[in-house]
Amino acid sequence: MHAYKGIKIVNGIAIGKIKLYKAPVYEISDELVSDIKAEIDRFEAARVKVQEQQNALYEKEMKEGRKDTAGIFEAHAMMLDDDDLIDSCKEIMSEGHTAEYAVRDGFEAAAEMFRNMDDPYFQARSADVIDIKNSMLDVLFGADTENLQGTEPAILVADDLAPSETVKLDKSLLLGLVTRLGSSNSHTAILARSMNWPTLIQCTDISDDWDGKFAILDGYNSCIYIDPDKPTVEALTAKQQEDKEKEAKLQELKGKPSITKDGYKVRLYANIGGPKDINAVRENDAEGVGLFRSEFVYLNSKTDPTEDEQFEAYKRVLESLAPRLIIIRTCDIGADKTIDYMNLDKEENPALGFRAVRICLTRRDFFKRQLRALLRASAYGNLGIMFPMIISRWEVQECKEILATCKKELEAEGATIGKYEIGIMIETPAAALCADELAEEVDFFSLGTNDLTQYTCAIDRQSANLERFADTHHPAVLRLIRETIEAGHRHNTWVGICGELGADPTLTEEFLKWGVDELSVNPKSILPLRENVRNIDLSKYKIPEPKAEAKEEVKPEVKPEAKPAEAEKPKGLLGRLFG
Repeated sequence: MHAYKGIKIVNGIAIGKIKLYKAPVYEISDELVSDIKAEIDRFEAARVKVQEQQNALYEKEMKEGRKDTAGIFEAHAMMLDDDDLIDSCKEIMSEGHTAEYAVRDGFEAAAEMFRNMDDPYFQARSADVIDIKNSMLDVLFGADTENLQGTEPAILVADDLAPSETVKLDKSLLLGLVTRLGSSNSHTAILARSMNWPTLIQCTDISDDWDGKFAILDGYNSCIYIDPDKPTVEALTAKQQEDKEKEAKLQELKGKPSITKDGYKVRLYANIGGPKDINAVRENDAEGVGLFRSEFVYLNSKTDPTEDEQFEAYKRVLESLAPRLIIIRTCDIGADKTIDYMNLDKEENPALGFRAVRICLTRRDFFKRQLRALLRASAYGNLGIMFPMIISRWEVQECKEILATCKKELEAEGATIGKYEIGIMIETPAAALCADELAEEVDFFSLGTNDLTQYTCAIDRQSANLERFADTHHPAVLRLIRETIEAGHRHNTWVGICGELGADPTLTEEFLKWGVDELSVNPKSILPLRENVRNIDLSKYKIPEPKAEAKEEVKPEVKPEAKPAEAEKPKGLLGRLFG
């Protein structure tokens, strides 16, 4: 038996034979050809076919409710319409080179452009360019890539997988996934999480002789066992069965209160991306929605969504899940979430740049469309409106001022406005340290622990190179969380957590001890978290009473400082594809 380590993306146990996934390797001749037009025609035919393939993958992912991965293939299809990229390939062919030669060199040059950028997010986009290059070569060479996975259930092992390769996999034959390369923020990792496959990345010991061998992928211990011995097989088979039984037992918690042994109740809400997640909220018995990421309404639209389009999306969720509280975060675009039609400039430090509320307060018409849609939707359920990336009191006051203006306009138009709460994200050290004064302005706080960790520890959350330094349990992060909860309660402002730490079972007792009122997590984490809560006894601690009463609306008093200038439209391939 041999054990090899990697970095786990998804927990779980996969047991079975290994199937080595190897994409074809092509030999491309550098000999010149005489019929340049024929090569350009071949290139164009391949481009059209690959674009059709990418659009089909987009439709497939949208149909299966995975809008985040669908966006990958939409960007790929757009890439094949990029004038800069196409012209560079045609220029190579005009010199007498084959279509294959032009695709290899033209796409590699574009990929190298991304690799040489300082921003890890854009560096990672080089993989998208290579993915399309390989798809073009597959078509040009007439390769059959449909049977690379094999025909029997197996643990798939590969150097790496491109997004289009991952999504084409037959899910019924995939027991688990192991790659030599990759990062926790790669598109393959995102899809693995959404499909809940046991997954390891950066397993550098992969070798060709693994193919066909019996193995066990142990996501819990971040390793894969090749030719495991009998005691290991028995132990991990038992663990796999235990997982299945635990999942069945969790279903019995549906409808039961999220309450500790000594009677402390916490609300367990779900994080969602839009109407597609309504069933997941119901199936996992979430008590509400603590984070509706409204930016996905924008990310999944090819043009700036209208007020009516936004209203329909918000109304559907509020109406379908009433009377649950639905907290909708206003548009949090920027940093790693870019939209071509918004024409945002490329920034050296996008996580510290023009994003979220900074865009909204600068582009008021854009902001007002969303706020009007939210206010109209409030008549159909129980709404919370939450502003992201707040660092100053004046920002909250200006957001509230614009919201009040929208309300007056809608009432003058005869629209019905329901009741709603106002809250903010606490995701910067600035907001956490000013929580006392911010609490005077709002009904609730929601701690975004992903960004709070990033900004507190000065760790780029998108960088694979910094994963070993990114301590989500850093004492400074936990201290800011505790002090924010205490500050909120001093001002009768209830406090929730909507970042990944909310689902961390090792911190649940600490959060409850500090008096957190709500935890909002991935829908699949609701029942395991409820089980954890119900096994906790807080009687040895002095726990503050939960705060849930809304405050009277406070009129803004402070005028904002000078606002950022309008962004200019970025140029070339980078601007068109990734905003």
